Amino acid sequence: MNIVWLIAIYLAVINILTFFLYGIDKWKARRSKWRIEESTLLWLAALGGSVGAWLGMNVWHHKTLHKKFTYGVPAILLVQIAIAILCMLTVPSQYFERIFGN
Repeated sequence: MNIVWLIAIYLAVINILTFFLYGIDKWKARRSKWRIEESTLLWLAALGGSVGAWLGMNVWHHKTLHKKFTYGVPAILLVQIAIAILCMLTVPSQYFERIFGN
């Protein structure tokens, strides 16, 4: 298994986990139960789960009134996209050919 597959699996897992944790936290908020810390939710977004966090906010209507989430999660997502583009532009094409087998 090459690095691209490992990264894809990691991103899929962290985004699914983040999405469901936003839903669980919303469920707990409605029932006045123990909550997931806001810092944990933001860290999950920063560690690659920004798409799951953004989807979780919109699907579950959770944390949509908190500025650190409404501005922070999209900002994290944009930074992650910029980093991905930068990596694709700066990594030599020979490396991509070796990874993708072209």
